[in-house]
Amino acid sequence: MPHAVHSRRRFIRIVPAFGAFLLPAAGRAAQEQGGAPPAPAWPAPPARGGPPDDSFPSHHPAIVKEMVLVSHVNLARVRELLQQHPELAKASWDWGFGDWETALGAASHIGNRPVAELLIERGAPPTHFSAAMLGQLDVVQAFVAATPGLQRMRGPHGLTLMLHARKGGAAAARVVEYLDSLGGADQPYRDEPLTDADRAALTGRYAFGDRPRDHFVVAAQNGQLTIARAGAIERTLFHQGQLSFHAAGGPGTTIRFERDGERIAALTVHDPDPVVRARHNN
Repeated sequence: MPHAVHSRRRFIRIVPAFGAFLLPAAGRAAQEQGGAPPAPAWPAPPARGGPPDDSFPSHHPAIVKEMVLVSHVNLARVRELLQQHPELAKASWDWGFGDWETALGAASHIGNRPVAELLIERGAPPTHFSAAMLGQLDVVQAFVAATPGLQRMRGPHGLTLMLHARKGGAAAARVVEYLDSLGGADQPYRDEPLTDADRAALTGRYAFGDRPRDHFVVAAQNGQLTIARAGAIERTLFHQGQLSFHAAGGPGTTIRFERDGERIAALTVHDPDPVVRARHNN
């Protein structure tokens, strides 16, 4: 029977939190494209004017998730949501494995200047990522001066500071030049090679419980492995060696696969303690 490994403090509350995974399976290209995720899959919030639901007085998770989602590409919907809930300018969502993204972070890695400027105007705290995309060279320089080495820090989904600057286009050309002079602002994730045989052996369904969504699907797309909880969005996996991986945007969480002879028997998610073990149904 599939079984979970109890963390010292987090098993019950962390396993359900894997329900939304971001980034389509495009391997290293995913770090360069920063595409918007599909529509949210979450129970709808109550109708406006109706009785509050169990999430009150917090914003309903579906609204928070949608705010971060639409901040990638949909200025009109961002305006509508801000009109309904002004504090959503500061919204943040965990797409899985600790890959937190703010609404401003979404607009910044896409290069969506109108959305970014609107969010900042409405109270979203600016960051060095938004400053890089907006071409604010003096702001980026001040951030780096205050925190040497800051250019190496990654944004949502593991996207680099240099990518944010490049998404700013001509207006951010001087930021690109500055970051290039510093070095370290555009380092890809470590991703050790896998054999075709290993890649094929790792794919499949991994079950950890009896509920309909209590399993992961590991797939190979365009030569890159991805993982998703049932019904969620694939997350690109990066191989750290010896069949140990992390997902895009979540290098602090480790996904380890276990061999049983020639076959892959299970995977275990560590955060950093073991959180859940899932058996391979092959």
